[in-house]
Amino acid sequence: MAKRKFTESETMELKSSLSEREEILETISAFSNKRGGKILVGIDPSGRITGITVGKNTIENLAGDIKQNTDPKVFPNITVQKINSKDVIEIFVPEYPVKPVFVKDKVFIRVGKSNQKASAEKIRSFINEQRTRYWDSEVSSVKLSELSTQKIKSFVRKYEEERDAILEGPKSTESILKKLNLVKGKKLTNAAVLLFSKQPQLHFYNSLVRCARFKGNEPVDFADMQDIEGTIIEQVPSVLTFIRKHLNIAALIKGKPEREDIWEIPKDALREAIINAICHRDYESTANVQVRIFDDRLEIWNPGLLPNNISIGELKKEHPSIPRNQSIAKCFYMIKYIEQWGTGTNRIIRLCKEAGIKEPEFKEAGGSFIVSFHREFDKELKPELKLSETQKRILDYLSEVGEASTEEISNTLRIAPSTVHRNVKGLVAFIEWTGISIRDPMGKYRLIRDKNE
Repeated sequence: MAKRKFTESETMELKSSLSEREEILETISAFSNKRGGKILVGIDPSGRITGITVGKNTIENLAGDIKQNTDPKVFPNITVQKINSKDVIEIFVPEYPVKPVFVKDKVFIRVGKSNQKASAEKIRSFINEQRTRYWDSEVSSVKLSELSTQKIKSFVRKYEEERDAILEGPKSTESILKKLNLVKGKKLTNAAVLLFSKQPQLHFYNSLVRCARFKGNEPVDFADMQDIEGTIIEQVPSVLTFIRKHLNIAALIKGKPEREDIWEIPKDALREAIINAICHRDYESTANVQVRIFDDRLEIWNPGLLPNNISIGELKKEHPSIPRNQSIAKCFYMIKYIEQWGTGTNRIIRLCKEAGIKEPEFKEAGGSFIVSFHREFDKELKPELKLSETQKRILDYLSEVGEASTEEISNTLRIAPSTVHRNVKGLVAFIEWTGISIRDPMGKYRLIRDKNE
């Protein structure tokens, strides 16, 4: 077997050890401000694999150092790889959507194999590029009182849990919105309304997601239909719950109480496509994001065409990320709805291939971008658990949000509180109550996790 060769390039940096911490941080800034890239620690610049000693807290300390010294905060994917029986740390840095990314009050850009300190002119050009008109960054007439403080707090909590970080500064609603760049002066931006409004569709009716199951393979006769409202964060699990009702699902028990669902179309691929549609759609269009389920396929329609410099064919290759809604994209990134910029379509394709189904088709029609998944009926996917559809919806919702009160489950799934109580009684193998007592107003339901996790 031929030995792997490692050479530095515009998207690859080699470092012998973590003692080169300053250079590593500079490279993270440079990659974030260009096309992204990979840093391999434990390989010297000549390509010789020296390896590195990875202690108990090595990765955690490195991630913490990166978060503390970058602005806006960068969350690279850090893993340990075995190469020629030696440990090598791989730091994957995606291109950041909002530039410039500073490290210790300096900005670096990648030029060939080296990092160069950005000139004042270059920094100004980054800032000017961000001044391009973005609908989600424009001011709205919606008042601050129409936002939900609970939804804002929930977002901050999810960010801090997912990114293992602290949103610094005061915790008032106004301070948080300012930190997230969701206010201009004292006015809310459109993104703030879509993310945190008590009733977003009162202000932007087109922001709902329209879901339908059709009879046969043509969009003529409806078998089921639902309009998914709520914030664009809340819509994601709700859309998946609708889809789940109309796909073949195998529920497997691998050891009580662990449960694994196998969807005929990979759930993570569908989730990625839904998030992309909600995040990157054209909100100035009067059309809605649509989910269309037929006998032979499932389509996700996203109002708005691809950017001019990206073709359908390039979606299957490495391509740049050009978010239409930068404020929304940044907030989705913070809570891990979006993880690696410009790789969403590649991940969807990979997940479908790994599941043994045809890769989805990407196309444009009627002013929309469409992802079309094939449904595979040659696979026998039969439920192995006798759960009602309502119980399945409750489990899916809890798997998305982590934990929820009876009221939250009732409001999101649109079922009566008494129906929630009746159904959770049959889910004791899968969920637990976090309250001190069953009447504890602060108590919530959550999935029971395998003790070995």
